Amino acid sequence: MGTSNWLDDNQQRTWRSWLDLHAQLNARINRQLQAATGLSLSDYAILVELTSEEAEGSLRMFELGERLQWEKSRVSKQVSRMEARNLVVRRHCADDRRGAFVDLTPEGRVAIEAAAPGHVELVRELFFAGLSDEQVRQLGDFAEGVLARLAATD
Repeated sequence: MGTSNWLDDNQQRTWRSWLDLHAQLNARINRQLQAATGLSLSDYAILVELTSEEAEGSLRMFELGERLQWEKSRVSKQVSRMEARNLVVRRHCADDRRGAFVDLTPEGRVAIEAAAPGHVELVRELFFAGLSDEQVRQLGDFAEGVLARLAATD
């Protein structure tokens, strides 16, 4: 190997901890959602996007993919699974024959409204417990900075 600017020990420890934290947190939240509501974390992610103020219960398939940073095939497969459980319906776009909308169903709205309180409580318990308001602000600033660098290099 040539000379590289390797991560120092502290950076390596922090990076690996971050990756492990992300994987374990997603797995725990997914298990809790499944057990409590029958929703997967992927179901929940789509339902959250559809219930956002901008979406008002309906988004184009490509918009869901962009918002969630998912490949087109993943969005399509997940929407199909959710359609089978009547959480969403796919509606063809009149202006674009290849495009489709994903619409929230009444059952989907009930599901997200039932799941949200337990999800929020688990996030508070696992992610925010023990952090001061200042630490939460700093963590938010850090995340927004990383997101800005990602957007600038896209």
